[in-house]
Amino acid sequence: MTADQLTKLRVLIDAKMSRLKRQIIDLKELTKPIEPDCAIGRVSRMDAINNKSVNEMALRKKENQLKGLLLAVEDIDKPDFQNCIVCGYPIQIERLFIMPESRKCMSCASKSIG
Repeated sequence: MTADQLTKLRVLIDAKMSRLKRQIIDLKELTKPIEPDCAIGRVSRMDAINNKSVNEMALRKKENQLKGLLLAVEDIDKPDFQNCIVCGYPIQIERLFIMPESRKCMSCASKSIG
């Protein structure tokens, strides 16, 4: 990875982390407990509970993504930063720019999905 690409990746990671932090704050607000004395109908209450569950899952996903980005910031200066943790081959630069928190190449990531 060139120095210019590394700089661009750092800027991208910082921007993603800022965006994720804002989204996490919003999702935490949406996942607050629903008051039982809240004056909404039974169907609306069930809808609110369902939405809360969806938002909780989105919150966990965003928090995990933020953790991955924080690890990427810690590791970005290491010589093996771009290498896949499974096979050891370089992770495609395009993948790092799309998912900088990824520690696996496309081949190894697709194997773990299926």
